[in-house]
Amino acid sequence: MSLVPEDVREGALKALQHNLSGTVAFQSFTSISGGCINHGGRFTTSSGVYFLKWNSRSRYPNMFATEARGLALLGQAKSIYIPDVIATGETDEHQFLLLEFIEAPGAPSKSYWNDFGQQLARLHQTSAASYGLDHDNYIGSIQQINSPSHSWIEFFIHQRLQVQLQFAVHAGHASSALQRDFETLYTKLPALLPEEKPSLIHGDLWSGNILTHASGSPCLIDPAVYFGHREIDLAMTQLFGGFDGNFLDAYGEVFPLVPGFDKRVDLYNLYPLLVHVNLFGVGYLSSVNSILQRFI
Repeated sequence: MSLVPEDVREGALKALQHNLSGTVAFQSFTSISGGCINHGGRFTTSSGVYFLKWNSRSRYPNMFATEARGLALLGQAKSIYIPDVIATGETDEHQFLLLEFIEAPGAPSKSYWNDFGQQLARLHQTSAASYGLDHDNYIGSIQQINSPSHSWIEFFIHQRLQVQLQFAVHAGHASSALQRDFETLYTKLPALLPEEKPSLIHGDLWSGNILTHASGSPCLIDPAVYFGHREIDLAMTQLFGGFDGNFLDAYGEVFPLVPGFDKRVDLYNLYPLLVHVNLFGVGYLSSVNSILQRFI
């Protein structure tokens, strides 16, 4: 979609006018590719340039409201650059999110990956009393359940793996044999995964969700925020590549990992792989099965 719908455009302008207490005129919109779920692009007005994205209000209820809350939570940690949330809103048909516009790709600083590792470690040092969050949100276009738990193992099984597995079952993607294999894995996880205090995590930390700010520093977008085990964030950085290996060393200088993380990476990545099964189909099942067979 190359043009922003009229109701979204007018809703965004009204939100800006409310924030700025003055008249704001629309000038132009340029679609920006990169996302496979939402429509979005450069929204230029008389008050400045913003990033505007929108989607169906009824199909993905509260998607952008919860994203805005997640960005605000990450921003409060004051560790990594997070774009400012300008406004969220809804029309009869659509919902929209208006953000600070990040010119991308910027030129990364020489210490970019070292900085990112240390900044991510400081983010993960933000903790809470339990795993989860006080509201559910989304990972991609799939609802992410965040019911609190005091056990990481219980949370990972019931709010992450089991929820996505059931989505796959209902879609006809998961066989009874696959379900049995997961049940076997669940009994082994307490001996395989360490418990730690909850960490504030981005939740969808693949290379497409890290930009370079004009200052040359890392900037995170499109979060699926919750308080979880920090290793699940780090594991996802290794799932699809694109991260310099030095960042993990820099991370460890600030917040050392429990030995054996490299052996746990694939277990954590069962969650995003199941998400990809549910978003994009059975092509990701072979990776899921391969991991399961190694650990059960």
